[in-house]
Amino acid sequence: MFKFFKYMIYILLLAAVLLFVYLFVGRTTPADKISWGVDFSKEYAEGFGLNWKDVYLGILDDLGVKHIKLAAQWDLIEPKKDKYDFNDLDFEVREAEERNVGLIMVLGIKTPRWPECHVPGWASSMSPEERDGEVLKAMGVVVKRYKNSPAVTMWQVENEPFFPFGNCLARSDGYLEREIALVKGLDAGRKVLISDTGEWSLWFRAAKAGDIVGATLYRRAWFGPLKEYVSYPFTPVYYARRALLIKWFFGKDVINIEYQAEPWSNISVKDLSPEERDKTMTHDLFKSDIEFAKKTGFNEFYFWGVEWWYWVKTKQGDGFYWDEARNIIKGNQ
Repeated sequence: MFKFFKYMIYILLLAAVLLFVYLFVGRTTPADKISWGVDFSKEYAEGFGLNWKDVYLGILDDLGVKHIKLAAQWDLIEPKKDKYDFNDLDFEVREAEERNVGLIMVLGIKTPRWPECHVPGWASSMSPEERDGEVLKAMGVVVKRYKNSPAVTMWQVENEPFFPFGNCLARSDGYLEREIALVKGLDAGRKVLISDTGEWSLWFRAAKAGDIVGATLYRRAWFGPLKEYVSYPFTPVYYARRALLIKWFFGKDVINIEYQAEPWSNISVKDLSPEERDKTMTHDLFKSDIEFAKKTGFNEFYFWGVEWWYWVKTKQGDGFYWDEARNIIKGNQ
């Protein structure tokens, strides 16, 4: 028995070494061309005191973006039970259609931006089973409304459903499978994307659940347990090799669905001092992040922070991020 356990320890140590070498040693093949898109949140833009339509139209007409990720945020589209408000989302979709812009639309309870889970007040006191039944109904309404839009390229069901981040209520067993089945049943012609954390997952569960894996990628952040800013030690190889695993085992592609392009702190970015902001985002860091992205080999990225770019450009007098992104986006079309 002692020898058995000793050999098992050796095997586990060897496996750990091989995994480390696979994920961290070597070089990548840089992407020949990257399709750059942006994530956009109406609510986040308004949090900066901006006119969200000005920001959105600026993204379309000034930045020249051709790929946008939008959220059908449940608390905004169904503020009262069975009373839907699609005015803003209709505007976003219609403007995208007129410019031949492709949209990834996020559905469900957990959609981008804090507090991550966006539940209307009328559903907050329901049981998990009742609440998940209501969001399924709302998702069905959204899919039926936009499935004939040429702008919608794919559906994203929930945002990082396997990553326990955000202020979220309990969910019922099997909720994600039911949501995916609903979307596919209503729109079999489009793929379903499932997103996952880029740093703390091998993406296997996301690949098993969805047709495409959407990975996030953040290089610097406030790390709550340490109460410190941290720079993640991961290299482009780390992301490229995991994408290869997904291709080998599942035959599916990985794209980047959130690429950090704004500061990240434990307080609102608009309240950060310049010294705090510069710990996670500067002009030089932004430039280095673009080169990092190219080295991952991924050919599709969605910038996270376009609302912040617009704010620092129009309210702070710093147009670097907006202007630099314009050059990058237009230079790859």
